[in-house]
Amino acid sequence: MGVSYTIRRHRQVGLLACLVLITLLCGMGAENVPAEGQETSSPELKLSLREAIQAAVDNNVNVRLLKERIASAQAQANTSLGALLPNVGGYLNGRNQTVNLAAFGLPADRLSALGLTRSVTDPFEVYDARATLVQNIFSLSLIQRWRAARSGVDVAGLEAEVTKRDVMATAGLLYIEALRADEAVKARQADIELSQQLLKLARDRKAAGVATGLDITRQEVELENNKQRLLVSQNEQESARLNLIRSLGIAFDVRLVLTDELKFVPVEPQVREQALLTAHEQRLELRVQENRRRLAALTLSSVTSERIPSLSLNGDYGWIGLKPEEALATRSIGLTFSIPIFDGGQRESRISESRSRVRQESIRMKDVSDQVTLEVRNALLTLESSVQQVAVAGKGLELALKELTFAKDRFAAGLTTNIEVTNAQTSVARARDNQIEALFRFNASRINLARAKGEIEKLF
Repeated sequence: MGVSYTIRRHRQVGLLACLVLITLLCGMGAENVPAEGQETSSPELKLSLREAIQAAVDNNVNVRLLKERIASAQAQANTSLGALLPNVGGYLNGRNQTVNLAAFGLPADRLSALGLTRSVTDPFEVYDARATLVQNIFSLSLIQRWRAARSGVDVAGLEAEVTKRDVMATAGLLYIEALRADEAVKARQADIELSQQLLKLARDRKAAGVATGLDITRQEVELENNKQRLLVSQNEQESARLNLIRSLGIAFDVRLVLTDELKFVPVEPQVREQALLTAHEQRLELRVQENRRRLAALTLSSVTSERIPSLSLNGDYGWIGLKPEEALATRSIGLTFSIPIFDGGQRESRISESRSRVRQESIRMKDVSDQVTLEVRNALLTLESSVQQVAVAGKGLELALKELTFAKDRFAAGLTTNIEVTNAQTSVARARDNQIEALFRFNASRINLARAKGEIEKLF
């Protein structure tokens, strides 16, 4: 009896321990599984302006595509080079055949003299194993085509670098736009806080018998207007974040935290002539266009050189026989001198087309140079104007806040209604917007000027 009770007791204790363990595991699992309808927190990513630009360069689709274009252009250059190098091949052929000797000029009377009763031979087998060699000794057209392909690699590389700089500038501008949206949200929140303070002041003055219900209603309207503007600013903030994320090539569910600020930094005075000289030395678009013009000229030379005779070496070596074990070594080697005479006018048409492309690239060269000059001049004008706008906006905000202080004091003293207060409040909101816009234009103009001068890497 005692032994049986002890066994049952141990079983109960073991069962209880299992139940406790299962309960704990279920509880832990329940903590790790979010409740239905509860959103999981998005991963947070803190980015400075420099880090955002680097991420855009690493992940941008256009940069990656142009890297593939470089690989494609290099493959084309290798193909053109292959036409100048020895081309070696080989084949192994075994066949069973019959031959109509009459087709080779052997009439029936001669065949009978050879003891043949008919012109078609009996079936026989031929085995042939042979290596072949073709080597272009001289072909100016192929040489120029290879040089043009190498120039195409240079063009692709420079275009990739141009796109990289464009991506850097675009990512920088989108980052600045996101900072502007953040500042707009902060400004609207400050407007709401100010409206709440002024609403409380109006209610206190009404309780004291100094203000009227109209003063309270007027301030309530202003508060609701500011709430509406906050909603609009928050939507623009989210939209700016999405545009920045798209340019960076990262997941859209990432919550971006921008670590830089929209602020004014002193800039050195820019001399227009020096800036233009730097741009024409540093802008890769000019080098790209120059290489495109060279590519068109080499292509024209390649087509024109097709008029010149070419020389090639052809040879083969192998074994041939009626049976594999009876095959004997044979060879052939010779030079081929090709002289182009007439191809129906196709070559002349391609020459005319290539000449037109050369002229087109020359025209584009002037257009690219003028575009660089225009971008530098516009960037300098915008930078100079934005520096002045920042100073004016800062002074305007200072005066608007002072006006608001005077209006609040007059209203609190019962000298006027709160119309002056709401007008001053509107002036403060407008001054905050002006300051945000001035800082945005200043920072954007710095990026645009660096891009126009070809020194975007130095800015970041």
